[in-house]
Amino acid sequence: MTDSVVSADAIVRIGKMMYNRQFIAGTDGNISVRLDDDRILITPAGYRKGEMTVEDLVVIDYDGKKISGANQPSSEMGMHIRLYQDRSDISACVHAHPPYATSFAVTNQSLNEPVLPEIELFVGPVAMTSYSPPGTDAVADELHKYSADHNAFLLKNHGLVTVGKDINQAFNRLETVEQLARIIWLAKQIGTVDSLDQKEIERLAELRHIIG
Repeated sequence: MTDSVVSADAIVRIGKMMYNRQFIAGTDGNISVRLDDDRILITPAGYRKGEMTVEDLVVIDYDGKKISGANQPSSEMGMHIRLYQDRSDISACVHAHPPYATSFAVTNQSLNEPVLPEIELFVGPVAMTSYSPPGTDAVADELHKYSADHNAFLLKNHGLVTVGKDINQAFNRLETVEQLARIIWLAKQIGTVDSLDQKEIERLAELRHIIG
């Protein structure tokens, strides 16, 4: 089985998981995998991610030109391309609108409260970008400001983007950030959120760099 077939199967699997977890609705969201230095495999425009097949996916180059596939690539391919250009260490990018994380995005509230060790260890800081119209180069430009040292990006009034060394890590980070947002939201209903102390934050950050 070729790498491209494995990647296609993985994108379809993650698309179904995103839909089943209610991280997306309708035709929301997009997923991509870096195949090599010349090609990116990405979800098509206007498709329900919970119902995609491998035949629906599209291969593009780093100029956004379609190489193969019957459909048009996601209108948000620009941000995927920019992240791959910025980060040689990542091979997957996931974008969705998970409700709790997106509620922080639409109220312009940061998710950088250091309250969960899992976030500090496996994700790192969550960037909050300024609003940019979806599908425009402005989204990619905003992500570029934070891409060097962030693995998760909260897009103001839009949603959440996460990256990883593979598609499983990228999706795990998306799921972990959504869990963080849910826990913070619930915690604020019953009391004051208590952050980790600075020494523990630094210890976890060091471990994160060690494990990559």
